[in-house]
Amino acid sequence: MEHIIAKLLQEFEQGRMSRRQLIKSLAATAASSMAASPAAAGAPEGRVFKATAFNHVSYQVADYTKTRDFYAGLFGMKISRDNGMECRLTFGDNILIARNRPSGTPKVDHIAYTVANWDTDKKVKGALEAELKRRGLKVRTTEPSAVNRSFGEEPSFIVQDPDGFMLQMGGKEQ
Repeated sequence: MEHIIAKLLQEFEQGRMSRRQLIKSLAATAASSMAASPAAAGAPEGRVFKATAFNHVSYQVADYTKTRDFYAGLFGMKISRDNGMECRLTFGDNILIARNRPSGTPKVDHIAYTVANWDTDKKVKGALEAELKRRGLKVRTTEPSAVNRSFGEEPSFIVQDPDGFMLQMGGKEQ
């Protein structure tokens, strides 16, 4: 749906659509999306796994050290797990991972969610993987590097949402 909204905004900004037409189009798009959504009908399909928090946001940048120093200096974020290519910036229960991107515009490449009971109930991992596959999603399991494993990082799952955006899910240490 994001690409539809972006296209509508582009047409408005280029003068090919009036403000009234834009609002009508946005309302129609939202209404059709809600009508097509199983959750909107109040009947979720399959098992639901509760996300308890954003675990981290992965941010690809031209020079992670500049980004690291900016966020640490401005917001007092704590720098951790700095390996010369990326680092974690923690604030509260949140993490921003700044990593070098070879070229191009900076971008958020994925968001990770902490799943309830992942760390305490090993059956949750198997059940979540089965549910993701039942929904037709291609599941990729991450395997932490030896360095990250030494920090307590655990395997997690990565899938794409309906718009192709990467989602990671797992425990608190992913």
